[in-house]
Amino acid sequence: MNQDALYTELTLKPTGKLALVVLDGVGDVATREQGYLTPLEAAATPNMDALAKDAAQGRMIPVAPGITPGSGPGHLGLFGYDPLEFKVGRGVIEALGLGLELRAGDVAARANFCTLDAKGIVTDRRAGRIDTKVCEELCALLSQKVKKVGDAEVIIKPGKGHRFVVVFRGKGLEGPLTDADPHREGFPVPASTAVNAKDPKARKAAKLVADFYKVALPVIAQKKPANGFLMRGIAHQPHIPLFKDRYGLRPACIAVYPMYKGLAQLVGMAKLEGPQTIAEQFERYLAEYDNYDYFFIHFKYPDMYGEDGNFEAKKKAIEEFDAALPILLRKKPDVLAITGDHSTPCVMKGHSWHPQPVMLHSAISGSDKLDRFTETGANQGSLGIFAAKHLIRLMQANAKMFDKFGA
Repeated sequence: MNQDALYTELTLKPTGKLALVVLDGVGDVATREQGYLTPLEAAATPNMDALAKDAAQGRMIPVAPGITPGSGPGHLGLFGYDPLEFKVGRGVIEALGLGLELRAGDVAARANFCTLDAKGIVTDRRAGRIDTKVCEELCALLSQKVKKVGDAEVIIKPGKGHRFVVVFRGKGLEGPLTDADPHREGFPVPASTAVNAKDPKARKAAKLVADFYKVALPVIAQKKPANGFLMRGIAHQPHIPLFKDRYGLRPACIAVYPMYKGLAQLVGMAKLEGPQTIAEQFERYLAEYDNYDYFFIHFKYPDMYGEDGNFEAKKKAIEEFDAALPILLRKKPDVLAITGDHSTPCVMKGHSWHPQPVMLHSAISGSDKLDRFTETGANQGSLGIFAAKHLIRLMQANAKMFDKFGA
């Protein structure tokens, strides 16, 4: 019997509320330049610190030691799906989050507007983080000019800031494809190719991506700063077991960005739309408290500022989150986990493999006698270092959702 089958056999009906609160990219590393502090350690977080006194802490490996995860694998791990087993293209996740209904044979890509120089070299992968309104205007222009490529329909939908989605809808298409993204400035946009070079459906999809670039880039060539675009996570939608079937919990998602709504929808979570600030997200949690057993609440900004290398802004984002936390605590969940989906160290300006800190609070979590929730404190916690995919099982155990194993 594998572990998932064993957990299913032992699972009892839930009698309380569970909440996973994700400060995206909250983990960081201490450096001399930062005074040997991380943003989480430098931030004033009295509310998380108060919880820490009665909680257990630890660190989580998002995928495997040394492997840097994207947001998709990072969150799937938190939801209990082994990211090495359940592989989902970022384009699929983003498309679902934006409300697109994907059909069999659709191939979706997550795209960024970027800045290209005269030689086609990427000089800014995010086009200066253009405003959402500018993104919407550019997407409308592309949609008007590029409706089909070959025999495939092209569907373009704007997201937030510089992000958008492209869906190719036709016959005989499949992913995954490699990214049309160098993942750093100073290089040209690489061609997207089939991961499985022997798959004719993937090869056809790769040709469509190449043809799309040929017709779409001239449309925005004179726009500044967004005169180009990058595409990644190009794939079709796979089958994934539903969260409620896997864990016996009625789940809901309260997120702002489409990517995270899409992840939640992929595993069958209800998307609770509307809130735009973390305070509004917590208020929505209060309003929906009686309707669900499990809440996934996502806060984007530590990751965003970590990617910018902005230590002070990341610290302030964490403080903003902490200031709103008392709203959630008006109806404190029976089990509360606060963590990140990965680390985004300011010194690296990107995701990393460093284990992210996690705090688990319940009536039976026990106290690690720590005064703060920080990376340094988490290193001393009773949870130790464990794979992120086990977090949901620890949350269920703290909710008394498992029967005894054996005599």
